[in-house]
Amino acid sequence: MVSFEMNDRKKIGLGLTGFGIFFSFLGIVFFFDKGLLAMGNILFLSGLMLTIGLKSTMQFFTKRQNYKGTISFGSGFFFVLVGWPLLGMIFEAYGFIVLFSGFWPTLAVFLQRIPILGWVFQQPFVTSFFDRYRARRVPV
Repeated sequence: MVSFEMNDRKKIGLGLTGFGIFFSFLGIVFFFDKGLLAMGNILFLSGLMLTIGLKSTMQFFTKRQNYKGTISFGSGFFFVLVGWPLLGMIFEAYGFIVLFSGFWPTLAVFLQRIPILGWVFQQPFVTSFFDRYRARRVPV
């Protein structure tokens, strides 16, 4: 059994990823502010690289089944940087969904185990939705 060791690099990576998501959220709330969105993208990607490592990040983004999501996410990142934040966020959202679709089963199990909110995700109509995707493997 492999244990998940939480060293300082991974703690910083998780913090950067969290700040990246927060800045992206603020960028959307403030009517697609391109500065906040660009900062959120940079923090998210750098946090991801610190959390899982540079080699694993490159392998994840260059897998054959992830090409469509990688190209979409990368072009969205480019559109945000050049000043078209709405189009960029549409491309990034699609790329994010395609890239991280293998993590939805793990997220579903996590949400079902939250003490107060978990009962909503344990309802039959919600669990039937989650069970469709549970057999897939996590892509990292």
